[in-house]
Amino acid sequence: MTGTEAPSSGQPTEAPSYAQALAAARSLLFVPGHRADRFAKAAAAGADGVIVDLEDAVAPDGKDAARDDVAMWLAGGARAVVRVNAHGTEWFEADLAMAAAHGAPVMLPKAEDPAVLASIACRTGGRSPVLALIETAAGVENAAALCRAPNLVRAAFGNIDLAAQLGVDPDDHQALAYARSRVVCASAAAGLAPPLDGVTAALSADGPLPSDIAHARRMGFAGKLCIHPRQLDAVHEGFTPSAAEQDWARRVLTAGEAVTVVDGQMVDRPVLERARRILRATGG
Repeated sequence: MTGTEAPSSGQPTEAPSYAQALAAARSLLFVPGHRADRFAKAAAAGADGVIVDLEDAVAPDGKDAARDDVAMWLAGGARAVVRVNAHGTEWFEADLAMAAAHGAPVMLPKAEDPAVLASIACRTGGRSPVLALIETAAGVENAAALCRAPNLVRAAFGNIDLAAQLGVDPDDHQALAYARSRVVCASAAAGLAPPLDGVTAALSADGPLPSDIAHARRMGFAGKLCIHPRQLDAVHEGFTPSAAEQDWARRVLTAGEAVTVVDGQMVDRPVLERARRILRATGG
């Protein structure tokens, strides 16, 4: 594939191990792009992946210096997702070029137009897997088309920005239930891994975090964006099938492919597939 050809499907065509790791991630930890002193600490914190943030975390007069710091870190062999500035801003082009030069995955904030995602795949030659951060009303309504974009490895839900646009509380599960469901369904329809839920603003592992994790998992999310290392253990535990779920899955698969009964419930093909997904999520 050349640098002017877009991939033909919604799945990544380059750096499969990197893309597969992002698809399976339970946690992605943000680190501000202007805090080079925190990059290595974030990478060592135990998250499944790190996002260096050149967008919301960095003031306009610090964008260029932050980009240079991130480029230097990536040049040293670090692996991280780069959250570039939004398409249409004065920093987008330089951010994208820097990420592509290092083969780093790109998180596109305020993803709304599938043509923009397609252009990223084309211009990076597929070298940079893409995560679409769906955080606006237009993005939610276009979720199905966004999730079918070339080289898109996963979608993520931006609850804070969307709630601000809608005028609702970002912690209100009911207020954002429609938007979350739409992103989950769009991901499944496109054959993507389940999406990542948005951040919980409270930094500690208690407070609203356990409830947010449980709600996201019930809605069909398989991971979460994190803003502090203290959140990671709870996120990993919450998005890993429990021992009871794993035991159920093994008993279902042991029962065989034919329609049967396990724990008083009928087991057929969809139930078998759910059992397989549970064990895949735990490496079983």
